[in-house]
Amino acid sequence: MMPETDFLKPDLRDAEILYYPNFLKSELAWDFFNQLLEEVPWIQDDIKIFGKVYAQPRLTAFYADNKNTYSYSGITMTPLQFTPALREIKDKIESESGDEFTSCLLNLYRSGKDSNGWHADDEKELGINPVIASVSLGANRLFKMKHRHNKDLKFDLILEHGSLLVMKGATQHFWLHQLPKTKKSIGERINLTFRYIK
Repeated sequence: MMPETDFLKPDLRDAEILYYPNFLKSELAWDFFNQLLEEVPWIQDDIKIFGKVYAQPRLTAFYADNKNTYSYSGITMTPLQFTPALREIKDKIESESGDEFTSCLLNLYRSGKDSNGWHADDEKELGINPVIASVSLGANRLFKMKHRHNKDLKFDLILEHGSLLVMKGATQHFWLHQLPKTKKSIGERINLTFRYIK
């Protein structure tokens, strides 16, 4: 485990964000990446945006230590039980952050063409001021944030292989985030977003 002091804390209004660039050592992170790439039953759901249905531009899976479903963009996901790898990562995050997590939404970005549009993780199942812990495995990707009410407030961050991004406090109420498409030739990325579903 990395030292507690090895993190960045951007000074953003109405947000509390911690970024641990070296949360997992590179070799261990690649082991997790290869294991999850092979063992997870990845699916591509359809999502409804402004009344139109589209194939989601990434693959997903949902795991938990309970049977609580998770719904977003017209999709309701029923969890699979945590694998040993996901539980090991969850335990590491909980030890570092002091927060508790019950569930994990996994995203597989197959190339720069896969993306995630502007959104906030503010679904009712997550409660008020949810804590979202996001682990990145594989290709580095640009992560963008913008304030809901002040268009001058923006923040960009490169999410690196083996990194952990924790968003907490009022972040989801005041900020939107996205993972945009890129024309660069890049490899696959797996994103693990741990959360507590009430």
